[in-house]
Amino acid sequence: MAPDSAAAVAAKAAAIVPEAIEAAKRKAAFAAVKAHFTSTMSFVGIGSGSTIVYGVEAIKAHLEANPPPPGHLNWFIPTGWNSKKVIEAAGLMPLTLDSVPANAEIEVCFDGADEVDEELNCIKGGGACLFQEKLVALRSKKFVCIADYRKAQRRLLTQWPTIPIEVAPIAQAAVIKELRALGSANPVLREHTLSKTGPIQTDQSFYIVDAPFKTLLTAKDVARGVGKGQGEDGVWEVNTLARRIKDINGVLEVGLFHGVNGEEAAKLGLQGGQKPVAVYFGLESGEIEVQHYSQTPK
Repeated sequence: MAPDSAAAVAAKAAAIVPEAIEAAKRKAAFAAVKAHFTSTMSFVGIGSGSTIVYGVEAIKAHLEANPPPPGHLNWFIPTGWNSKKVIEAAGLMPLTLDSVPANAEIEVCFDGADEVDEELNCIKGGGACLFQEKLVALRSKKFVCIADYRKAQRRLLTQWPTIPIEVAPIAQAAVIKELRALGSANPVLREHTLSKTGPIQTDQSFYIVDAPFKTLLTAKDVARGVGKGQGEDGVWEVNTLARRIKDINGVLEVGLFHGVNGEEAAKLGLQGGQKPVAVYFGLESGEIEVQHYSQTPK
């Protein structure tokens, strides 16, 4: 039996989400904001998805309790149309990424994830905002991820079934052919639930292809000799597969957030990183589990 599509998984999750999970998301969001946001910040990235609604709520509460200095402005950079509306609804000031001064850096970006492995690699794009999410992450000093306990897995593609890939509409058939050649059994064009309305389009008017692969190896798996991660028998390592997919003509961006994080990038003299510096997981018990990149398995 073929695995459910990403859209189907998201729809099922939305249909059965209990109050406990929403409470877990909210508690994780407030903890993340308390640890990583201050009222003196000028530029803050705001991601997409249900979890980030609570992040914006936490930021608003922080600013009400701790107003910024007189004359100081807090600007919030959305990763898509939906996050812009969330920012506006909270009475905060949105700013498009291309309006951030060239010499300025986004101090922190808060965003969610569809799945996170033990090295803090992430799958993102279930909400079709992966390109702008990656742009903002790479412009930020640090990306802080907020999620509930269901998103924590040892390896990517354990529960979340596919990698979202943003593609040019004119190239979608060719991209799907190339993905099959890389070992994806059944890559599909993501469509609206009502089929006659056609494919889902991103904020860039691109399409999303959801590509299933076998569970991904980490870089440490390859170093330990668990596998080569070069696609043998359809088994890939996260970084290698991300690069191979990105090289396909017609691909705008890949929903694998991998490589270095913002703090590691700064040490290398680079700006921003795709991976989070920390992930705040809201647990079913009501507790918060924080995974920091410095604590990942060696």
